[in-house]
Amino acid sequence: MALSKKIRFEIFKRDGFQCAYCGKTPPEVALEIDHIQPKSKKGKDDINNLITACFDCNRGKKNITLDKIPNKLNENLEILKIKEEQLKEYNKFIKIIDKRINNNVDYIESIFKECFPEYNFMQTFKFSIKRFFTNLSLREIEESMNIALSKEISADRTIKYFCGVCHNKIKNKNGLY
Repeated sequence: MALSKKIRFEIFKRDGFQCAYCGKTPPEVALEIDHIQPKSKKGKDDINNLITACFDCNRGKKNITLDKIPNKLNENLEILKIKEEQLKEYNKFIKIIDKRINNNVDYIESIFKECFPEYNFMQTFKFSIKRFFTNLSLREIEESMNIALSKEISADRTIKYFCGVCHNKIKNKNGLY
């Protein structure tokens, strides 16, 4: 299967429109896409197995597996390692934030349960509360729950009232009132 023009262009772009073997660029040379692990040796059309090569270098390499990684690929490898480490740290940070938000949602539920001990928040409602945390602080959400509970209405109506109070606070913050 032939590589799409889009994939070819992405590889050229990634490699700086330069042959990874000799460093030549257009218009001096015509660029092609080369397989690092040749297709004849079960190499894939995966973006990480493709490299920019000029016509002469690509024809000279043929289906030989590389013994030495070209400098451009080494640079890309280092960049990929850095990105992978950053992604790992980012995911750890997201887990910390998720845990804090889940604890905050549990805290809001515990305030609600003081008046309605038999009632458990549904997952969909917990998700709604999590969304409130993108615009409101824990103190503002806690205050909203206390306002709703002070109305002394049913559990379902308290939840609806709580949501309304939170929405109004968000509208006030965003200058929609």
